[in-house]
Amino acid sequence: MTLKGYSTPRTPSGKAGLVPPPPWHYAADFLVVDYWADPDVVTSLLPEGMEPHPDPGRCAAIFADWQSSSDSGEEILDPARGHYKEFFIVANALLDGEEVTTCVFIWVDQDFAMARGWIQGFPKKLGTIWMTRTFGLACAADPGVASGSKFGAVCTARGHLIAKATVTLEGVSENGPEHNAAPIVNVRHFPRLSKGDHEDPQVHELVRAASRDRASSEIWEGEATLELSAAPGEEHELLVPVKLGRGYRFSFGYTVDDLETVKVL
Repeated sequence: MTLKGYSTPRTPSGKAGLVPPPPWHYAADFLVVDYWADPDVVTSLLPEGMEPHPDPGRCAAIFADWQSSSDSGEEILDPARGHYKEFFIVANALLDGEEVTTCVFIWVDQDFAMARGWIQGFPKKLGTIWMTRTFGLACAADPGVASGSKFGAVCTARGHLIAKATVTLEGVSENGPEHNAAPIVNVRHFPRLSKGDHEDPQVHELVRAASRDRASSEIWEGEATLELSAAPGEEHELLVPVKLGRGYRFSFGYTVDDLETVKVL
């Protein structure tokens, strides 16, 4: 009998696979902080083939509270299989003269989301992420989306603080966040374990994310704070802010069923 499944574990039915086959549908609440890090550090972290952005040091810190599903929609009614939160940092760069972003560090709180991220070239690690929610209610426990509303987010990993941010809304944004607006290009990297081949990865390529059927809420912006904390076994603090931009709060959704290989490294 043939084993089936888009990802392991593969079985005769294919139902046990950690990641179901695409398309994958996503919707999330976002908290984004545009900022600048040390330009030399940002350059040192760019994948091969990328060059520094003309506005050196541009980065964005992004918290997201996701709901996702496969085409079956089963995860909508079984939310433990589709809900997750994550925190990530993107750096701005140029690829063949085009403005792009690349995900340098990222933490996520569900195994399926981590595996799905690796397939797409996101270097995901496990963490714990919490974000302020809004429910559209006029009450003390709900900040609402209005001038003066305050939102916070925090990420920890293996018992250590990774990052925390706040955004105090001031009004509707004309342009939305700028530092994560360009197309995202990541590195898909899968190493070999066979002796003598540790430095020769099975897969090492630049890939451009592809999405469709995008939908967005109104984007609000305001004053932001961002702190990155050093932790054992981590290096994200290299991208500590040297200058802060604006903060943003919005909801966004899209579908993924494709990926473009830009260059084999």
